[in-house]
Amino acid sequence: MEIENTQECFVRLWLWLERTRRLLGGQYKRFCIRRVLKTWFGFEANDNFIWEVCRWCEQAGWDELPPPSLYPRKHRELLRAIVSVKLGISFYRVDLKALDAAYSIAFPKSTPLNVNKKKRT
Repeated sequence: MEIENTQECFVRLWLWLERTRRLLGGQYKRFCIRRVLKTWFGFEANDNFIWEVCRWCEQAGWDELPPPSLYPRKHRELLRAIVSVKLGISFYRVDLKALDAAYSIAFPKSTPLNVNKKKRT
């Protein structure tokens, strides 16, 4: 799995997240951070990797995740943490505008995430 800090990659990640939710639901498995990381990265998703992602997104690894199209905030932080840990960059250097715009592309009928949010000057 190729991960980059670009909008195209973020669109793929949002769509993979939804596919993974359906896949795990079809296998009667819990849709949680741990299972998502194990499904996506296989053996590369060791305990240290999972712990690092959970620490950055401030969620427990076994907690059930809601569907990404309905409750995107937790997933936004999860994807941000995955990109940060995988690329070895700071959590705060992940391009949030691209991540939010990618959500609108992946789920066009959902409410957009922080797109066009006004900045303070």
